[in-house]
Amino acid sequence: MDPQIIKDMIAAGLPDADIVVAGDDGTHFEARVVSASFNGKSMLQQHQMVYKTLGNRMGTEIHALSLKTYTPEEWDKQ
Repeated sequence: MDPQIIKDMIAAGLPDADIVVAGDDGTHFEARVVSASFNGKSMLQQHQMVYKTLGNRMGTEIHALSLKTYTPEEWDKQ
């Protein structure tokens, strides 16, 4: 799987998000997702929102995804 495909899938489900996806072996990836949709949500809820955008590809084509999620305010503090 290509990181751009993962980015596009996340963007389709979270259109307001700023997304960076990296990974060079085709199955293990890292993603940073910044979205106002995460406001008021726990980290677990944020991650679930991202996983939902990837559907059944998680655990099959995407073996592992290291995920960091932020609200825009949290990201501005980074």
